[in-house]
Amino acid sequence: MKFNRRHFLISLSSGLGLAFYSYQNLQQIPTTNVKEINSRITTNSTVSSSEIPISFAPAPKGMFAPKRGDVRLVVISDLNSSYGSTNYQTQVEKTIPLIPEWQPDLLLCAGDMIAGQKLSLTEENIQAMWDGFYRYIATPLRQAKLPFCITMGNHDASGYFKKSGDKYLYEKERRQARIYWRKHQNDLNISFLEADEFPFYYSFIHQEIFYLIWDASTFYLPTQQLEWVEKSLGSNQAQIAKMRIVMGHLPLYAVAVGRNKFGDVLTKTEKLQNLLEKYNIHLYISGHHHAYFPGYKGNLKLLYTGALGSGPRVLLNSNLPPRNTLTVLDINKEQNQIFYTTYDMKTMTVVNPQELPEKITGLNGFVLREPEVVLPS
Repeated sequence: MKFNRRHFLISLSSGLGLAFYSYQNLQQIPTTNVKEINSRITTNSTVSSSEIPISFAPAPKGMFAPKRGDVRLVVISDLNSSYGSTNYQTQVEKTIPLIPEWQPDLLLCAGDMIAGQKLSLTEENIQAMWDGFYRYIATPLRQAKLPFCITMGNHDASGYFKKSGDKYLYEKERRQARIYWRKHQNDLNISFLEADEFPFYYSFIHQEIFYLIWDASTFYLPTQQLEWVEKSLGSNQAQIAKMRIVMGHLPLYAVAVGRNKFGDVLTKTEKLQNLLEKYNIHLYISGHHHAYFPGYKGNLKLLYTGALGSGPRVLLNSNLPPRNTLTVLDINKEQNQIFYTTYDMKTMTVVNPQELPEKITGLNGFVLREPEVVLPS
C-alpha cells in the first residue's frame, strides 16, 4: 500500500500557518496541562482527532506531549562517545530513563551504540564497551519491558572488507557484536520472522508493521544481503502488513557537514531507492550523519536520526547549531501517515521543523523536507 503523499502534502500545506502558530505557542507547555492545551486548539487544526484516534498524549513530565498515534515509535541513534569509551555523555544517560514515559510501542536505535572502529582495540576493550552499553542503556530498557530493535553502526561492527575482499577489516568487532547480541537477543522483546544473520540483518512484524533491518554499517550492501532484502520485502508477510519500515545506519543521501563524501552514504543510491519503492516501503530510518532531518524523495520518506551522543553535526544548507535529538513517530496505520516530534535533549524543547532547510543537496542527490508539523495534544 503506497504512502499517499499528495493527500498528505495538501492536508498539511492547507493549514501549515495555523499549525505552526500552534506549535510556537504550545511547545513549552508541560504535559500536566493537557486540558489547557486542548482548549487552545482551534477547530481548523490541520490534523483532526480522527486521523490519530488514540486520545492520550504521554510524554515525560514538563515536556511537550504530542497526541499519540495508533502506533508510537521512539527513535534514537549514535549514542557513543570517544573511541573505546565504556560510558556515555550526560544527555544520553538522562534520556534513556525518560523513554518509557513516551509510552512507545517500539524503540529503534539506528546504530553506533558503542565506540569501536579502531584496529588497536582489543577483544577485552570491545567486550568492556558492550558491558557499558548493557549497564547504561540495555538494562533500564529491559527493566521497562520495551520492545527494542537495533541496527549495526560503523562503530559497532563495521562491515568494511579488507583490500583482499575476503575478510572483514574489523573482524574482532563483528565477532563481539554477534556474541553480545546473540546472548541478549530475547531481551529485545520482538517476534522475529528471519533472524539467521541477526544482529546484522533480520526482519520482524510488530503491531501489523513489517520491519526489515539491513547491515548498512559501511557504504555498500553485498550481493548476498541484497538478494535476501528483495526476497524478504517481497514476501507475503511484508506485503500484507499495514506498513513497511526499513532501518540501516548509513543513509541514502548526504545531509550533514562532514558527511557529504563517499563512504558516508550508501552507494548505488538510485538502485536502492528503486528497490525500496518497488516494495512500497513507507520509511527508511538512518543514523550516521548526526543531524536530524525529516526528508523524503519520490515516494520514500527518509528519517535522518540525529546523534544523541557525542558529535552532533550541522545540516548542509543550514546555519542552525548542532543538536542532540530524539524523535517520536506517531503512526496512523489505516491512512499510512507518520508524524514526527523531535526533541533537543539538552534543552528538552521541540525542534521547529520550519527552521530546517526545505531542500538539502549533497554529493549524490537532493532530499526534500517533509512539510510535517508538531501535533499539539
